Order: sequence, then structure tokens, then C-alpha cells
Amino acid sequence: MTLTCAIIDDEPLAVKLLAAYVQKTPALDLVSTYSSAVEAILGLEEAPVDLIFCDIQMPELDGLQFAQIISTTHSRIIFTTAYDKYAVEGWKVDALDYLLKPIGYEEFLAAVQKAMKWFARETQPLPSAIESFFIKSDYKLIRVRFDEILYIEGLRDYVKIYLTGARKPILSLTSMRTIEAALPADWFMRTHRSFIVNLHHIEIIERGQIIFGEKYIPVSDSYKDAVQNYVYSRLLQSKNDK
Repeated sequence: MTLTCAIIDDEPLAVKLLAAYVQKTPALDLVSTYSSAVEAILGLEEAPVDLIFCDIQMPELDGLQFAQIISTTHSRIIFTTAYDKYAVEGWKVDALDYLLKPIGYEEFLAAVQKAMKWFARETQPLPSAIESFFIKSDYKLIRVRFDEILYIEGLRDYVKIYLTGARKPILSLTSMRTIEAALPADWFMRTHRSFIVNLHHIEIIERGQIIFGEKYIPVSDSYKDAVQNYVYSRLLQSKNDK
């Protein structure tokens, strides 16, 4: 397995060091480097990568803010910083690892190996026999069946899972990335960095929004093509429409 990666750091020497580490690591393929998080958001939306080495302290937009904004769900972040006080904040935004500067190659390689294990595990195809998962909500473990999920909404540190026939959603302290990895791709689709919908329960689409009862689910530009392709592949047309 080879992971594509990007480096985000406003210090040229830090970028140069990490690029040298990537170059001598066969499992990595450096796709891009960025001197700011603002620049990286635009670049990674168009050309996402598997792994992002991201500095935390940067002007305009820091690494933690970047992690909350970036909508490329496939990417995982390894933070790099000179200050260990950010470790807890790094885990809150679902960072894969945390490297403290000055970074030695041994520590760098250990983080890469951790990433390799994560991607190897998460990219395994979901067995067709699995039709549900258990999720922790408060102090309970609740079974959630795929066919009962209407849509999932991501909040800052939580997700809300809305089910058919349920008065209230299930609230769980987990990330959208973790939830998305557990769902079968032929059943569910990301329409926005804060929403995942069950394709089998889509009944109405109006003006670029998916309607579930009184709830309007937005479709962001990053996911518009995927949603349109899904709809058009199932759109009935008369001869006069062609």
C-alpha cells in the first residue's frame, strides 16, 4: 500500500525536512506542499490525499481550525508542532497522530506505520452479512440498523443519527469520519461535511437539497457531482426530454 500525502507548514525548513522524510519512505507519495492552511483548503478540496502532515501554529488559520473545516473525509491528519500543549486538542479533531518538533525520522516512521495500519483496516470491504453496528450513546450501547438510518448529522464533537420512526435522534460522541467508514458505500453518501444520507430513503430533492420530512439536507459543491450522478442514473426520461 502506498499513501498519498501533503505537507502544510508555514516554515520552509520544516517542509523541507518532512519532504526529505517522505522521499525516503517507500510507503508515501508526496503530492503537494502548502505554506498555509488557507492555501491547503483550496488545493486539497480539488486534489485530496490520504495523509496530511499539518503544523498547528500558523497565521490566519491554525491546524486545529483547518481540521474542522476540511471536508475531504478520506484524509487523515498527523499534526506537527513545537508545543505539546496541543495534544488534547489534536485528539478532539480526530487526528491520527501527533509529532512534536524537532521531529526525528524514527518518530515520523512510527506515525506513518500507524497510518498504514489504519488505512489497511478501514479500507477492508464490509462483509455483506453485516447490516448494523453498535454505537455508544450516554452509557448504553445501541444497535443501529443500516436500513433504519435516514441521515446522520455531524456536530462539533458528536453525531446525531436520525432513524425511521424514532422521535429523537441517537446522540453519540464520535466523528463523521468514523461513522462513514462503518457504512456501506452503496447505501450511504456524504452530501456535505456535516451530513450523510441513506440513499434508499431519499424521496424528494428540491433545488439542490434533499428533503426528509421538515428537514432540508444541503448538498455542498464538493459532493454535488456525486449526488447528481446518482440521481441521473435513476432518472426516468420521456422521449420529449431528450
